[in-house]
Amino acid sequence: MKTTVLIDNIGDDTLTGEWGLSFYIEYGDRRILLDAGGISGAFAENAEKLGIPLDQVDCAVLSHAHYDHADGMSTFFRKNDHAKLYLRESCGENCYKRPDGKIKYIGIHSGFLDTFADRLVRVSGRYRLGDGIWLLPHTVSADRLMKAGQQESMYLKVDDQWTTDCFTHEQSLVFELPEGLVIFSSCSHAGADLIISEVMEAFPGKGILAILGGFHLYNKSPEYVRNLAARLGGLGNIRIYTGHCTGEEGYDILREELGDQVHQLRCGLEIVF
Repeated sequence: MKTTVLIDNIGDDTLTGEWGLSFYIEYGDRRILLDAGGISGAFAENAEKLGIPLDQVDCAVLSHAHYDHADGMSTFFRKNDHAKLYLRESCGENCYKRPDGKIKYIGIHSGFLDTFADRLVRVSGRYRLGDGIWLLPHTVSADRLMKAGQQESMYLKVDDQWTTDCFTHEQSLVFELPEGLVIFSSCSHAGADLIISEVMEAFPGKGILAILGGFHLYNKSPEYVRNLAARLGGLGNIRIYTGHCTGEEGYDILREELGDQVHQLRCGLEIVF
């Protein structure tokens, strides 16, 4: 299994970085795109520079309904004429944030879901994407997820009614390998440790090899990050590849607490299991 980071906040002289995430995953004979960054479509430019053939991707997955993961999918559909995009049944163009008292739209750009309806596959529950490939929703209580939404000041607008986001539009992409499970959780709004626990419950008796994605720590206190690091460390020697919304300070603290267990995502990074 080989993963290439197409978009992360950290770029270089050749590859463009932006606020968002996109992974190109080769698993056996399957080619999968997880997320596509923002509306710029920079992930596709990076893919071309890296010699990655987006037109040969078999399927795409959307981790959750936020612009910095979803909006590049319009570019992907122009590059690829056959791959379906797998997203949660509840995904809509209705995600908002109120970080300073002012409502800000952070969802999928308007019209995308209707324009590309024939390319979308809406899934619910635990979904088998292929041999050894799974899409998992959150399985903890709605109250716990609601608390995460309140902490992030994130909301959904449904039928002109406001509700706290409980992240039913968020899913993890999980791969089975002989050495253990590899989890992709692009923003981990409900907590990276919680997501690992959900996967462990879904696959009893199977170890966790690695988790890749953002941990949404850029807006958290050092104490919060250290407590998370302690919980992650208690789950075993799991390889952690994180970036994007983890933030520089959050990454540095995780690295300080967990050492070589933690690795920095960046555009062009190749990860082989």
